[in-house]
Amino acid sequence: QVQLAESGGGLVQAGGSLRLSCAASERTFRPLRTGWFRQAPGRQRELVARINYSGSSTYYADSVKGRFTISRDNAKNTVYLQMNSLKPEDTAVYYCAASSDYYGPFGSWGQGTQVTVSS
Repeated sequence: QVQLAESGGGLVQAGGSLRLSCAASERTFRPLRTGWFRQAPGRQRELVARINYSGSSTYYADSVKGRFTISRDNAKNTVYLQMNSLKPEDTAVYYCAASSDYYGPFGSWGQGTQVTVSS
């Protein structure tokens, strides 16, 4: 499996911004789907945003629409999640995941990065 590495998490005040990055270890990796998930304590992991390989198709959870933007730079094998207007309820461990298939579970996962939003 391809290894994914997230970075960019941290502590930010409500209303602030962070940009997460997800870098793939294999330069030849061409995931059809890359997604950002998050999991808060005591809650199930949820899909926050997803993007296809070309960047032409994106998906956002209702809770982050208009605040988060997913993008990718295939030359750098990196997917980004720009998070603006952060709220305390955005506090979670954020994971990136990738799949070589259009459907089904994501096969490659990162180790996660903590995002904490203080009120």
